[in-house]
Amino acid sequence: MTAKRPVVSLVVPCHDEAANLPILYGRVCAVMERTGESWEMLCINDGSRDETLEQLLALNRNDSRIVVIDLSRNFGKEAALTAGLDHARGDCAIPLDADLQDPPELIPELLAKWREGFDVVNAVRRSREGESWAKRVSAHAFYRILNRVSEVDIPEDTGDFRLLSRPVLEAIKRLPERRRFMKGLFAWVGFRTTHVYYHREPRQLGKSKWGYRSLWKLAVEGITSFSQVPLQLAAHVGLLVSVFAFVYAVYLVVGTLVYGNPVKGYPSLMVAILFLGGVQLLALGIIGEYLSRIYEESKHRPIYLVRNIWSSNTDGADACTKK
Repeated sequence: MTAKRPVVSLVVPCHDEAANLPILYGRVCAVMERTGESWEMLCINDGSRDETLEQLLALNRNDSRIVVIDLSRNFGKEAALTAGLDHARGDCAIPLDADLQDPPELIPELLAKWREGFDVVNAVRRSREGESWAKRVSAHAFYRILNRVSEVDIPEDTGDFRLLSRPVLEAIKRLPERRRFMKGLFAWVGFRTTHVYYHREPRQLGKSKWGYRSLWKLAVEGITSFSQVPLQLAAHVGLLVSVFAFVYAVYLVVGTLVYGNPVKGYPSLMVAILFLGGVQLLALGIIGEYLSRIYEESKHRPIYLVRNIWSSNTDGADACTKK
């Protein structure tokens, strides 16, 4: 028998979050009890190496509203989030970080905007407590640079924490790309959108998995997914350098005809060679980044693989879901 469809699906990607899960569950239960809505919480174990899976299974045994999706390995947050959204059965879905930086207490406000008729309710960060100055500045700059170069208006200072209605979920399921920048995909599908604002809390327990290297990769993923400006910039720089080289060549010819051809200019020659070599390597690197995206998409590999699902609908059967 298929269980009654819940109103709200909470989607929680988990990677080494065992310490935070009991606190998250308690706060979610308290908040959802106040809303009076039926709900489920889909917890996606993304290749955790601690006791995350054991904690999730314990919650599942005590509360049938907890759905545990165990991926076959660590596929990354974007893939884990995709898996949760694919399996969400609610009339709306709310992605939620397991580290409690996104407060569950904001959920009633998201639901209130949804009941007003909005399909997407973005939770916009007014502040980012517990993060270094460099991380706050880089995040602030990233969203604004991305919007300058992107054809899609991606909300600034907005993470994955938001409400998505069922029509939006169905639209996102139709998007075929394997390398995914979910914040951009949420914006790309459109629909009627509004915002609520909150102060982001420090991480509750444990260490963040997002180092500067991971954040840099995410930034490159976002820019190359939603903008062709880097390719155009490489072409523009090449044209500018060519024009400069032509003007300089005319200058050398005229100087030789008027003043002769003394042997000089070794430093300027080396500078020119190194500069042109750097420009060429930069252009090749940009082209290579886009080419790697085409190569990955051409393989048609699944975004994620599910090893097992525990829920009131599957009774722990091996799902082996592919996407």
